Amino acid sequence: MATDASDAAGDGTGDGEGGEPPAAYETLLDQYRRVTNVREAGGLLSWDQQVMMPEGGTPARSQQLSTLSSVSHDLLTDDAVGSALGELDAAELTAERAAVVREIRREYERADAVPAELVEEMSTTSSEALSAWEEAKAESDFETFAPYLEKHVELKREYAEHVDPDRDAYEVLFEDFEPCLFLERAESILADIRETLVPMIEEIRASEVDLTTDAFTSLGTYPADDQEALCRDALSTLGYPWERGRLDTASHPFSTGTTFDARVTTRFDEADPLGSLLSTIHEFGHATYTLGLPDEHYGSPLGQDRDLSVHESQSRLWENHVGRSQAFWESFLPTVAEHFPQAESVTPREAYETANQVYEDNLIRVEADELTYHLHIVIRFEIERALIAGDLDVDEVPAVWNDKYEEYLGIRPENDAEGCLQDIHWSHGNFGYFPTYSLGSAMAAQLYAAIEDDVGADALDEEVREGDFETLHEWLTDNVHRHGARYETDELVERATGEPFTADAFVEYVTDKYGSLYELDSV
Repeated sequence: MATDASDAAGDGTGDGEGGEPPAAYETLLDQYRRVTNVREAGGLLSWDQQVMMPEGGTPARSQQLSTLSSVSHDLLTDDAVGSALGELDAAELTAERAAVVREIRREYERADAVPAELVEEMSTTSSEALSAWEEAKAESDFETFAPYLEKHVELKREYAEHVDPDRDAYEVLFEDFEPCLFLERAESILADIRETLVPMIEEIRASEVDLTTDAFTSLGTYPADDQEALCRDALSTLGYPWERGRLDTASHPFSTGTTFDARVTTRFDEADPLGSLLSTIHEFGHATYTLGLPDEHYGSPLGQDRDLSVHESQSRLWENHVGRSQAFWESFLPTVAEHFPQAESVTPREAYETANQVYEDNLIRVEADELTYHLHIVIRFEIERALIAGDLDVDEVPAVWNDKYEEYLGIRPENDAEGCLQDIHWSHGNFGYFPTYSLGSAMAAQLYAAIEDDVGADALDEEVREGDFETLHEWLTDNVHRHGARYETDELVERATGEPFTADAFVEYVTDKYGSLYELDSV
């Protein structure tokens, strides 16, 4: 559902209409650009810490990041920002300028409620916790990380108390990642996903359909250097502009950057090239969103992503709706065979089935199949809610984690590395982040269905089959990326798809896809 041309991004200060902005608006925007630049500098240092920094660099890096975090907080809560916002209360603004003020006001009010000393302490703890997490994971020793997790929980409770002492602390933390959806609404969407998937997964596990599950793992090993070359080819095929990005390895894949420099990372398992390939495509989705934001609005909310759910919708769309499609494998499998001759005998259908199998014994979220992935999210969501509420002590996390994996997935981790230490998020103090993965999957399905309606499902499938992703890029840029944070989440989704944000498209998508793959009776 295309957006009207009249909604195109303007000249950097407004809609291209309405004349010169008020002086207070210019003051506000200038100050916010400084905030953005300091944050982005911190993001680059964080990228370096996870990708290139020597192991011994943590003491200095934690101080650097802490200082930048404090400077950013001071800039955002400066009296000039508060005064400008006050002057703009009754100002008549164009729609874009009003959106800029709305977004900065939201950030200002939250930041102004939190002491700078607490912000600095949270940043220091995050930097130190990252190194502790990496060591703990390598040694599969939760006790090494536990004190830092305990500190993060205490600091985040204090942070939430400052922001709004009258509300559930977890709800306050969730808003840092999803400011435009009430937690209750998000939980309703997550409940629809869970209620669909739990019986579907049970039926799939009872299915007698014999899918190909080892199209690649039965063919020997795949050296990491060759996998990296394959991932680079995949990024080029999908349209990644190398002049504005790079590919590196990290212990936990991630993407970070700006519209001028959006970097991706991945990791390699020499027994299976699918993991690195799909994680690279996932991170490409994040990067292409960042790169699709309007250059002219860099430093303004109009040049920033809407929120984590929208960001995850882009990564999950490219990973699942493109990277796991049969059309993609018909196009890309010859490239796989060029790098790995042992894969020459694999057919597109076998690759498709392998990429979409539903595992019975997978413990690792980032290696999970498309369906059980969401049960991994539920487990993390329940544990971190209990931690923040004080209903669970940090030293109980490994046992509770293992029990929940046995209850929800029928498997039990043998050690902490494949259990509660597998994710990086808690080392950053990111409580409230995990729900956005499932919300993003629901949004991805709704957006992809709208693209199919606009372009034609068969036509879009044929373009993917031919390795042509221009139409997909253009649609996502026009309907999602170029708007930045101009629209709140519901409005952005409804403008793009014609419907409010729900789990309906996701339910239809997984029911059709997996019903066909596994010949389910319920479909």
